[in-house]
Amino acid sequence: MKARAWVEELPVAVTVCDARGIVLEMNDLSAKNFVKYGGRALVGKDLAGCHPGASRRKLERLLKSRRVNIYTIEKRGAKKIIIQAPWSRRGKYGGYVELSVALPTRVPHFVREG
Repeated sequence: MKARAWVEELPVAVTVCDARGIVLEMNDLSAKNFVKYGGRALVGKDLAGCHPGASRRKLERLLKSRRVNIYTIEKRGAKKIIIQAPWSRRGKYGGYVELSVALPTRVPHFVREG
């Protein structure tokens, strides 16, 4: 299997940026989700260009904080959970990975003991 081939058709949008916010990689769903901003043409571009005003400032804070950021959104009746997490290589901060996962109308919740 080609390196990272498993992620291309994953039903989760995966976007990877470096520590400065430059897009390094996008899988098929990420490119589709961001088609109005250029899709795969965003690779090599600064994420700040897709984030105006307040969302740009949030992005800048996130890149500096190096913390996990998790939230949910709703667009046109579709709910998603967004997970933004820092990635590292050999212990050195490299940037962020964003996972955007479509949520079903009802999400089962289980409490597991032990």
